[in-house]
Amino acid sequence: MYLGIDIGTSAVKAVLASGPSAVTATAHAPLEVSRPRPGWSEQDPGIWWAATQVALGALKETAGPAWDGAKAIGLSGQMHGAVLLDGSRKPIRPAILWNDGRSAAQCAKLAAAMPEIGEISGAIPMPGFTAPKLMWVREHEPEAYAQIKHVLLPKDFVRLALTGELATDMADAAGTMWLNEATRSWDTATCDASQTDRAWLPRLLEGTEISGSLSAEAAAALGLKAGIPVAAGGGDAAAGAMGIGAVADGDAFVSLGTSGQFFVTSESYAANPAAAVHAYAHCVPGRWFQMAAMLNGASPMQWFAEFAQEDIGALLSEAALIDTDTAPLFLPYLTGERTPHNDPNIRGAFYGLTPAAGRADAMRGIINAVAYCFCDGRDSLGAAAAGLDQVAAIGGGARSDLVLQTLSDALGVSMVRFADAEQGPALGAARLAMVASGDMIVAEAAETPETDRAFEPNAEETERHARTLERWRELYRALKPFAAGSAAAS
Repeated sequence: MYLGIDIGTSAVKAVLASGPSAVTATAHAPLEVSRPRPGWSEQDPGIWWAATQVALGALKETAGPAWDGAKAIGLSGQMHGAVLLDGSRKPIRPAILWNDGRSAAQCAKLAAAMPEIGEISGAIPMPGFTAPKLMWVREHEPEAYAQIKHVLLPKDFVRLALTGELATDMADAAGTMWLNEATRSWDTATCDASQTDRAWLPRLLEGTEISGSLSAEAAAALGLKAGIPVAAGGGDAAAGAMGIGAVADGDAFVSLGTSGQFFVTSESYAANPAAAVHAYAHCVPGRWFQMAAMLNGASPMQWFAEFAQEDIGALLSEAALIDTDTAPLFLPYLTGERTPHNDPNIRGAFYGLTPAAGRADAMRGIINAVAYCFCDGRDSLGAAAAGLDQVAAIGGGARSDLVLQTLSDALGVSMVRFADAEQGPALGAARLAMVASGDMIVAEAAETPETDRAFEPNAEETERHARTLERWRELYRALKPFAAGSAAAS
């Protein structure tokens, strides 16, 4: 048995698997995000470990006797978060998360100080990344900055609780801006440019390597055997790829979680910073990926469900009755956007509402907008996504037939949903544990799951979406100056 733990933004998810596609049990524990100021997004690192214990407690109860057979653990987690620890390895302040937009000014300074940083780090400086967050702390919280002795990523804080080790994997490290993607090593020049002491950074490992073993204290808390190896694991995007076997050159998928990704695996490093694309090291050796990263994946649908005080399933059923081109336009940028705009100031907006518009029309507009974000992502990837005729889908948003059919129609490609697709990153973490334990090689663990359903594009709908897509893009261009002006005035 192999245990996979995914430290997400809205929940900790865990799976227990006996093989690459043999999931024995799943569990999760919810997480809350703190937004102390507009554009800010934080979490107390302590809640990750507390939620991990809750999730694994539920997993143990569901798994029954199989729990005692757990022989290796893998980790996955939300990327880019700045977890700042003091000399006692205790958090100095709440972690600043991937969807936090406060460090735009620091990004501009970093880009000016090091114009070549996009080629080295795989992306231009963006507020979600870890390096500019530390620059912000240095400028605005000097007392906290002075206490820093270690910097970790969210899942690696849980690793510390599990093993006592300070370590990370290549794929998660890639999202910090401190990793030299080509050499897969910490980059001294980038650290210097962002006022980061390289000694603060954890040990680097490939995702399939062992980072440490389960301590006696953690084992007692979780009801596991002490000494179980813990794999380095992967950032959630790369671990999700491992979870569906996307480790070969050209393998592509979209992830519809809180955020959204259009992900293409490659066998070599190819930076594309001008398009706001992320070119990162994969969580398996000798592989990289290019990724269009959208801050607002399926989360706008959940936001609207809460806003309308209605079950999201009911809203999706109602939205299925609304025509594509009669729905209002919606900009889904509730927390700004990365690919393709790198715009922390833009926000969500409806346009085209009439007295006849109801919640079903609004929900249909939101679903269209989610699909159009992935059209932007595909176009930003350029040659890496050229010629794709089939794309897999994972994440919570992939459970909806309407969402996947809309994606298929808007992108003009076949969309494939795998069985247990929602467990992608957690299952990918378990698969990395299988390799780290020595029981499998990557090719064996990276098995393609069974197909749950395929969605084929409707040519007429594809044409209608193409027309609406251009109007939707015009709406962003029209509102961008207004959003920038509002941000400057605040």
